Amino acid sequence: MPRIRELGIYNSQLPTGSHNGITDVAGVAVGHFTLIEGEGAWTGSGPFRTGVTVILPHQGNLYEEKVGTAVHTINGFGKVAGFEQVRELGNIETPIALTSTLNVPRVADALMTIAIEQNPHIGLGFTETGRQGYASVNPVVGETSDGFLSDMQARPIGLVEVRAALANASTGSVVEGVVGAGTGTSCYGWKGGIGTASRVLPERGHNYTIGALVQSNFGRPEELTIAGAPIGLHLQPPPSHRAEDGSIMIILATDAPLDVRQLGRLCQRAAFGLARTGSTCHGGSGDFVIAFSTANRVPDRLERLVVARTAVYEQPIMSLFSLAVIEAVEEAIYNSLLMAHTVVGRDGNTRHGLPVDEVVKIVRRA
Repeated sequence: MPRIRELGIYNSQLPTGSHNGITDVAGVAVGHFTLIEGEGAWTGSGPFRTGVTVILPHQGNLYEEKVGTAVHTINGFGKVAGFEQVRELGNIETPIALTSTLNVPRVADALMTIAIEQNPHIGLGFTETGRQGYASVNPVVGETSDGFLSDMQARPIGLVEVRAALANASTGSVVEGVVGAGTGTSCYGWKGGIGTASRVLPERGHNYTIGALVQSNFGRPEELTIAGAPIGLHLQPPPSHRAEDGSIMIILATDAPLDVRQLGRLCQRAAFGLARTGSTCHGGSGDFVIAFSTANRVPDRLERLVVARTAVYEQPIMSLFSLAVIEAVEEAIYNSLLMAHTVVGRDGNTRHGLPVDEVVKIVRRA
């Protein structure tokens, strides 16, 4: 199962990082826990084709050293957790977790448990030397539905599974396709999953890196477009008794010292990368973007009220930032499809892997 660059049918204007993934942003780590268990009919406790994926902006204590973050809703038919506080304060204080829709509360609870273990003062609300104490913690969890292939009602992903994903987190190449939060997802009627890509800005862009990671679970078969070719008009998956508008989670990371407003601009550009693959943003789709910068950490307790920070005047190079986001999101979606194999789930429901040879033929003809 090749990534799209290995097929010789896709080119980009900007170069990739060494992994061509979100972990090309220094310090960013990704971990998965994958649950594939049981066969046949739905039982209420399986079969499962699900999991959780975690994205860590750095390897330290995120509650003590938060990172600047923006969130954006392209279409809001979803159950994401933690977005409102991020909009208000402009940072995250836990790893970002992606999972199945009905698992969001359990995964959020797991992130809170782990944060409290690392920071036992959370929730005590005490004051110290006249300053307000630690009040709460805001877990950030994104989701898409894997209910076609997995028993979503049973909500099998909790504290043990989140711990395993965190323990598995690595700054190396990201495992893609049928893994973690992408284990049971669908994309354009085919098997979707986890995909990632990165872009490095040229010298006049200070060689900043932008990485994208997606959990793809959206689109109708006839819409699929790859490298500008109308794949969905010539190639359809085997008939399925269920079609959905679906959803996508898009995570963006950069080492550029962007503030929250600037990160918000990056979030908005992600929709153009999504559109390049054929999406028309259906009303029943939950399409969400989270963007963070690793450059300026935000300590939980400032020692002084005014601090100096490195900043980018982005306007002269905003077009480069935009192009980097659009290309990385587009390629990450292609990788999520091409790296996914056929999966048979509950009740025999099946999502087929996208036939690589057929895709190559169509793109070359186009």
